[in-house]
Amino acid sequence: MPTPRFLTLDDVAEILNVSWSQAYALVRRKELIAIQIGGRGQWRVETDELERFIAQKYAEARAGTVPAEPGAEEQTAPDDATSSTGGLGRG
Repeated sequence: MPTPRFLTLDDVAEILNVSWSQAYALVRRKELIAIQIGGRGQWRVETDELERFIAQKYAEARAGTVPAEPGAEEQTAPDDATSSTGGLGRG
């Protein structure tokens, strides 16, 4: 049986081993290109587009350029641990 040209978001989620909502978030952020089909606007991802997306993610990983997840902020510890406690615990 030939590979289908288009995949549903359920198919994409299964292939990427993520939830449907995570697959949909990729589409909303335009990281994964999809089209809407039919009156209910169901999303479809072309198989070649999914393969391109996966290859791009591998290339980013190899280059060390994987972007931080949206909303994830880096938390850095202060240089001096006592500065945040006002010197508590000292003599």
